[in-house]
This record gives sequence, C-alpha cells and structure tokens, in this order.
Amino acid sequence: MSTNVLRTPDGWWAVRAERAVRIETKAVTTAELIADRAAVSEAAASDDSGTPVADLVALPPVTAPCRVVAQMVNYRSHAKDSGFTGDIPPTFFRKASGSVSGPHNAIIRPAHVNFLDYEVELGLVMGATLPVGTVVEEQDLPRYVAGLVLTNDVSARDVQLTKTQFYESKSYPTFTPTGPYLALLEPDDFAHLLNLRLRLSVNGVSRQDRTLADMIVRPAQALTLLARFQTLDPGDLLLTGTPGGTALKAPPAPVAKISALLPPALRWKAFFKGQANNPLYLHNGDLITATIATPDGRIDLGEQRTPVTDAA
Repeated sequence: MSTNVLRTPDGWWAVRAERAVRIETKAVTTAELIADRAAVSEAAASDDSGTPVADLVALPPVTAPCRVVAQMVNYRSHAKDSGFTGDIPPTFFRKASGSVSGPHNAIIRPAHVNFLDYEVELGLVMGATLPVGTVVEEQDLPRYVAGLVLTNDVSARDVQLTKTQFYESKSYPTFTPTGPYLALLEPDDFAHLLNLRLRLSVNGVSRQDRTLADMIVRPAQALTLLARFQTLDPGDLLLTGTPGGTALKAPPAPVAKISALLPPALRWKAFFKGQANNPLYLHNGDLITATIATPDGRIDLGEQRTPVTDAA
C-alpha cells in the first residue's frame, strides 16, 4: 500500500487516516526524503498516536530544486474539447519550479490575465535518475517513479494562445498548486494507476471528472519519450495532462473555418470577445476543489482547496 507523506514548515510526516507521525529524517528536499525511505517506513509503522492532520500546515510536497515538465493534450476528452482530430503527437513543455505552491494557498491572478483556467493533473515524482536514451516499460515504472502528487496546471489562456507561449502562461507564481500529499508507492500499487479518478470542481460545481483510462500517452511511454532528449532526476515532477472540462474549448468547426481566414490580430480579438461571455473562467473569490484517488482508497492523494484572488 502507498504511504502518504505530508510536508510542513518544520518537517515531514507520515499520514495515517486523520493523524500524522513525524518522520525522523534530515531530508530537506523531496529527493533527500525519497532516499530516506527507511525513515518513512519507520514512521508509518510507529505506534505513536500522532498529530491531527487538520492541525498541520501543508506545504507543497515537491521542493526545489526540481524540474517541472508537463504533457499537453493527453486525455481523449481534452483533445475533443480542444478540437483535435486524428492522431495527436505527444508534446511536452516546461513550467517554472517557482510556480509550485501549496495545496491550500491562493492562486493569484496577474492583473493582465483575463482568462484564467484550471487543469487537474496527476503528477509523477521521480525516484531515480532517468538517463537520456532510457526505454521504460510498464514493469519498470517502480524503478523510476517514487510517488504521485495531485496538481493543478493553472493557465493564463490569453497569454498561452496569443503568444503560443506555454512556459509563461503556466509559470506565474501559484500556478502549480501541489499536494497535499506525496503518495510513495509500493511496486504493487502501479497496477492500480488506471483506476485513479481525477475530479475538480469550482464553487462546488463539478467541472472535470475522468480516470486515467482516458489517457492517450501513459506514464511509461511518456517517460520513454522524454528520455529521448533529457534526463530526469529524483524529485523532478512530470504533470501528465488534464481531462476534458476546462473552461477553454475550441469554437464550433464552422466558426473556426471562418476565423482562419482573418488576420491574426482580428482572429484573436474575435475569439476573446466570444470568450468574455464564458462563465467558466476563474474569477476573484472562486474556490477550486480537486481530488485524485482510486475508488477503493488504495491510493488517495488528498484534497486541494485553493481560492482564487486577484493580484494586489
């Protein structure tokens, strides 16, 4: 069974139901904690009654230094929403590690961003170095992936689309809420990944709800593709894509065909004029709730509750 780990300002904790036991470790970074699995196991098996989880302040369980890499359009439902047809080439992009924030911290909308969107995603946390040229089979996942985290790939759509700039549009501070838990997996847990269900709601209204079975490129293949051109190290984070249900959706095909005939400036002006009437984008005061878990609770990454606020 997986072990949920919580990070707070004064250390790491092994979570058992509603209580947590301090992990006696000198680890500061996620990579150092992964290397000290013995301390995690000892805390998880301790007879200490522990501290109520509700009394602890959760920090993101993924710490700098780390690479944050993400997959684009990796769920069939999201591809449909985005207007893609046929085969979709696997695509990756980077996010700034400074975008990682806590599971209950506010998402801060920059003043120039008008179309702020959400994307619940499963994050893979690396447990071993993945050298360039590595081929990862399904049975190899436990060798390279230490655990899982719940993430939200927050996106400034007006920056992303007009500039075709994923790095900027997804890298502002607080644009990667992460946690609350790092679920450190046992080898048997990997057989249950496709049962993980991703859910996200805004102000109590469901927006996204799919399992990993909707994925196009699954984790082992994604790691193989990444290893064609870069190394990943312990503590690095791979966001594996989001299901359908985001605020942004492609316009109807006839509208898209007409828009394609317009000069870029006019095309984007018309597109965002239409998006201004879309009530699904995030606004000051909204509350996002997100969870990822298997139906049987074998893997449960906890719950994020992140309010949205405008930059001062």
